[in-house]
Amino acid sequence: MKISLCILTLNELQGCQNDIPQLPMDKFEEVYAIDGGSSDGTCEWLTDAGIRVIRQENPGYNNAYISAFNHCKNDAVLFYHPKGSIDPKVVSKFRRYLEQGYSLVVGSRIVKGSVNEEDSRLLKPRKWFVFLLGLLSSIVWKQEGNTILDVLHGLRAVRIDAISKIQPLTRGCSIDLELVVRSYKHRLAIIEFPVTEKPRLHGQTHFNAFPTGKSLFNYLLFELFRKKSKCQVEIAELSFKY
Repeated sequence: MKISLCILTLNELQGCQNDIPQLPMDKFEEVYAIDGGSSDGTCEWLTDAGIRVIRQENPGYNNAYISAFNHCKNDAVLFYHPKGSIDPKVVSKFRRYLEQGYSLVVGSRIVKGSVNEEDSRLLKPRKWFVFLLGLLSSIVWKQEGNTILDVLHGLRAVRIDAISKIQPLTRGCSIDLELVVRSYKHRLAIIEFPVTEKPRLHGQTHFNAFPTGKSLFNYLLFELFRKKSKCQVEIAELSFKY
């Protein structure tokens, strides 16, 4: 099993400076970054660190993944977001799951043994929202095998031979959820394991809560009915320059 490590960035200079030196890059056959248009020196810093930086061909979070799939030269790709919120050394845990035959492996902030950055708060809107999406997706589409509850965590690994079955949309920001839903539909072997999340080291999320949530629910409707509809149009029109 040969695995590529893909670093996804958009103005994450501080996160890169914190995380990249701690990444066990010698555990991977290939390391590269997909950048969505950084203007804070992220690309220059990564290049100086010896990491190949690929400018994203088309805008949108989904297209960041598609660019990563297209440039991957190995059997699987592991996605890592350098935000200073996840211990970089956790990437070493993915290989054994991939070598066991899993097509999708997710580092979960929701399952037993994990830590979510909202766990210390009384109200946990982001955690509850992700749990709801995960629960709904499993109820509707899971036919067998494991459940993935943290359907939105970008820390994940995907086998390249599964992408031809999943066929992700080329617009919008639903790719993390798509990978789970379509893995259920195609009965691919999937698994999640607990990780510890801390607050983002610097800056704000690239995904505003309301428009992102609306887009994700629209995606679920589109997947449920699989026909040209208003919800599909809204997915296509809601583009994130990631």
